[in-house]
Amino acid sequence: MSDKLDDYIDAVSAALSLPVDPAWKPAVRTNLEVSLRMARLVDELPLPDESEPAPVYVA
Repeated sequence: MSDKLDDYIDAVSAALSLPVDPAWKPAVRTNLEVSLRMARLVDELPLPDESEPAPVYVA
């Protein structure tokens, strides 16, 4: 999966015109792996159909 993530990092950095120093690429990849793992946990959480979004609170 690292190769796919490396390709994704390259594509997104090019699309955003945001250069990623090669020395930082392992840290960017690690951060992306953690973010994807957390997103997977949220995505896999079963919710009943009658669930409602929480209201937005502004301080």
